[in-house]
Amino acid sequence: MDLIPAMFDLNGLSILVTGAGRLNGIGAAIATGLAQQGGTVIIHGREITEESQQVLSQLKAINSQCDFVSQDLFAPNAGKTLITDVEKKFGPIDVFIANHSLQVLGDFVELSDEQIQQQVQLNFLVNVQMLQTILPIMASRKGGKIINIGSVNQDSPKAVVSVYAAMKAAQHNLVKSLAREFASQGVLMNTISPGLVDTYPENRAGDQQACQAWDDYASQLNWLGRAGLPSEMAGAAVYLASSASNFMTGETINLTGGN
Repeated sequence: MDLIPAMFDLNGLSILVTGAGRLNGIGAAIATGLAQQGGTVIIHGREITEESQQVLSQLKAINSQCDFVSQDLFAPNAGKTLITDVEKKFGPIDVFIANHSLQVLGDFVELSDEQIQQQVQLNFLVNVQMLQTILPIMASRKGGKIINIGSVNQDSPKAVVSVYAAMKAAQHNLVKSLAREFASQGVLMNTISPGLVDTYPENRAGDQQACQAWDDYASQLNWLGRAGLPSEMAGAAVYLASSASNFMTGETINLTGGN
């Protein structure tokens, strides 16, 4: 096999992608790209829905070994439970991709306690639980990869998503600090940081005014003058999951369209 194709071959790898049950979501696009490269992808969602079943059906058409696992990440010890259940049911996780997130837009002073707590839980605390569970497992096996899906807001926060941005910064900081500690044990940890990505095109379907407003907004945010596509996040995930990135840890790949 030629060197470059071999580097990106994911055959034999078991990959968990959280928050991947939406057809137009980043998680589903990443899962598809990984499966196309031979990875056995386990997608996670809060519960099995018609939409997540469609995502799974598309993955199984690529690799019949792909599967779905449900877990409510607001439940007590949800992070530990998810990792433990996947390892028990599907075997060792070679690559863990933390894609789940919750973003609440609004004026900071008007955010409710519940809205704040939910963002802290889903964007940070559950990640701590997951990492506390999976890092010792990967270290004991002398290898593994963790891919954190961050956000442009971790470095360039916007007030309208203040708590989300703060938690993404904390998540990024956590991954970077742990990457140094676990590098000698063969565990590589990196972040993909997307900018604006068009994950809800259905919300403006058939509405010309909404489409124009979206295009006007997106045109001001980056050098390319448009929103990214979920599929444009998949290449970086394939790279970080593959042996092509074996000399990389504690780094961030910014997919922002330039800013």
